[in-house]
Amino acid sequence: MRLPLLALLAKEPAHGYELKQALEQTFGAAYPQPNIGQVYVTLGRLEKNGLIKGQDVDQSNRPNKRVYEITDAGREELAAWFAEPTEGPRVRDEFFMKLVLAPGAGGSDRLALINTQRRHYLNVMRGLSRLAAQDRDNRAAQLLIEGAMLHLQADLDWLERCQEELD
Repeated sequence: MRLPLLALLAKEPAHGYELKQALEQTFGAAYPQPNIGQVYVTLGRLEKNGLIKGQDVDQSNRPNKRVYEITDAGREELAAWFAEPTEGPRVRDEFFMKLVLAPGAGGSDRLALINTQRRHYLNVMRGLSRLAAQDRDNRAAQLLIEGAMLHLQADLDWLERCQEELD
């Protein structure tokens, strides 16, 4: 959460609740909704590390709010994040470990494991389809959902390959 918050603060100063709302509006329902407590804890850590600085703003008859802005060090951290490639395919796959180890450990048979995983992926795809229908106007959310569905389709194809190979 720290780097997305830095990215939002690079655009403009904001307080914690505004940042939470910006994440929700940007990514829609497909992205896990941030907990406001987590936002403020992260902001505290970013400030402690010198990546942002906060300033209390008087709100007359309400408690002060703390508005944060990115520092030069924060911009450098953000630039490094944008420059680095994101982690690629997962090689350490928990399902595959189950699939390979279950027969020798007296666990479920491989076909049952594959079918259970397939049903799970199909249920997740249905859920994502419902989310896509709810959030049609949010292009970022649509792209996020589309990417997740493409990954799931690849996982389903891979399950077929595992079934063919391990039978």
